[in-house]
Amino acid sequence: MTQTYYDVELTKLASTYREALSADVEKLKLAISGASESSIIGVGSGGSYTVASLLCNLHEAYTGRVSRPSTPLELICNPTLASSSPVFLISAEGKNPDIVEALQRARLHSSRTVHVLTNRANSRLMECVQSLTDITPYIFELANKDGYLATNSLLLDAVLIARAYGELDRATENLPDTVDGLKIGEHSIAEWLDGASSFVRQAAPRKGIIVVYSPLLRPVAADLESKLSEAALMYCQFADLRSFAHGRHLWLAERPDDCSILAITEPGLEQLWDRMRGLLPTHVPTYTMALGGAAPKDLLAGLLAQMQLVSMIASELRKDPGKPDVPEFGRAVYYVDLPEVIPTPREIEDHSERSKSEALGARWPLISANGVMRRALENFKAGFQNREFRAIVFDYDGTLCSSQRNDGPPSEAVLEHIKRLASSGVAVGIASGRGGSIQEHLQTALDEAYWPLIRLGLYNGGWIGHVGPPTPTPGDTSEFLSHVRRIVGRLQALGVPIEQIRATHPYQVSVRFKEGVHAENMWFVIADALRQAGLDPSTVVRSKHSVDILGKGVSKSHLVARIVQESKIDPYEVVSMGDQGAWPGNDASLLEHRFSLSVDTPSRRIDRGWKLAPQNKRDVDATLWYLDRIDVSSRGTFSFRLDQFDSGGAT
Repeated sequence: MTQTYYDVELTKLASTYREALSADVEKLKLAISGASESSIIGVGSGGSYTVASLLCNLHEAYTGRVSRPSTPLELICNPTLASSSPVFLISAEGKNPDIVEALQRARLHSSRTVHVLTNRANSRLMECVQSLTDITPYIFELANKDGYLATNSLLLDAVLIARAYGELDRATENLPDTVDGLKIGEHSIAEWLDGASSFVRQAAPRKGIIVVYSPLLRPVAADLESKLSEAALMYCQFADLRSFAHGRHLWLAERPDDCSILAITEPGLEQLWDRMRGLLPTHVPTYTMALGGAAPKDLLAGLLAQMQLVSMIASELRKDPGKPDVPEFGRAVYYVDLPEVIPTPREIEDHSERSKSEALGARWPLISANGVMRRALENFKAGFQNREFRAIVFDYDGTLCSSQRNDGPPSEAVLEHIKRLASSGVAVGIASGRGGSIQEHLQTALDEAYWPLIRLGLYNGGWIGHVGPPTPTPGDTSEFLSHVRRIVGRLQALGVPIEQIRATHPYQVSVRFKEGVHAENMWFVIADALRQAGLDPSTVVRSKHSVDILGKGVSKSHLVARIVQESKIDPYEVVSMGDQGAWPGNDASLLEHRFSLSVDTPSRRIDRGWKLAPQNKRDVDATLWYLDRIDVSSRGTFSFRLDQFDSGGAT
């Protein structure tokens, strides 16, 4: 048989491998590092599912966090999978309608950044990425487009992920410089394939193959099943070695002439497979891919070897798996409009009560029909009924802007609301743990006429001014903060993953951690160090990316007090809004205000600081949900349309 389209693709794998070794994976390593304390969800179809499976396998191996490879449909049907686990969506070309819909639903339900790994900068998927917030794309362009089956794109993405995990783990051996360095145990891939010739000649006519494997090598087995099934080469079922022993062996008794077996093993299960193989009928063809382990280099060797094995099987059957005749109904099935036929999940009716209960530590399973909590919610809503407000104070990161390591201006949609409120005479305030960079961003984003209308409480409310005045300069040195700076510096010297310590006297010491380190967990480390030194840890607050130790009397609530005093406003005419409402969250003092709204974590007080926005809206999306429900009067007041507070996800 002449060389097939699929065979031509395989000849390019060596070049793709070299390309993957030279690619810059630093951003991808940061994403993986950032997920190192969590389980992850890897999402993909076909060859991308193999990459998702590899990602989850390596994540479990290196972090011990149970992780799950999923198809797009699994995430579409149960988008709450994305609510607490980082999601990595993988698509080579980005044209798969399933992955686009999965991205949209994952972003609606995820409380974290959603990651997208793709090989095309221009695609339907990337258009969706650009239209959503908190999506981080990792684009590795691939010149050679795959045919019907994933080959070069699969290898490229698999090597990139294997490199990222291997380079993050200092004990992992580097990948070989060329594909020739990848081994099946002690043998080269070519030697292993030579040994497979007899097996292929016997197995291909039988039309059926059972792939048994070590759980550590599941991605290799999954891709072999995918290729054989999607190209209609052979009927394939795959199961780990012991699942096969629990009944699947009956195929060998009932249909011995239709079956063959390929075992994919590593040293830990070689003896088990040897014992099992000796008990199987001798007339059923068997062959073994005995990998030297389950390290990244072994998994890549297995993936390359099984791609070549598919070519051998296809040649025996005189088929081209890279360019089959796809029927018209197959294309129609592929491009079914999913949003039209799969309804979005219904909004949880008691989402506000649940979020408040979770802040109090009462997570699922919740006590049913909690009358106290329900009455508290109704009383809170009733407090807004027919009430006019004259001022609104926002947190910045996570409320007006996506929570991120590098600060930037709010989106145009948020800015339009701020301008609408300020130009109508409403007093607008913005409180943040950041400093003068916020002034710079707002001065760039807003016309100068708005600058004196917007008050700022920078450094967690330590400095209060307007958008217009010069950036505040550090004041008198605080002995307390100097002591704090020395304590935190000693922690950094001990190896605590602190990236930056910034003291701004007399307001605060801000501690930024290395990428991937959760501030929620590190708060305890900082607070305990202060406690051991005899200092009060109650001044330690955290955002999603940093921990701040506040100077005496510093609080975001001071901005509310200043607006009340200077504008002669009743405190009950002020609304405050933030994302970290439960102490030690840095918006706890802001959401202590009587009329306060959360966009993520509510206050632990049941008479204020509720999250009324739908469950699937967080941070800026929740802020916009609230702002869209504000009516502004010509008298410099505003009110909320409370009927739409009860409308769940209504727009």
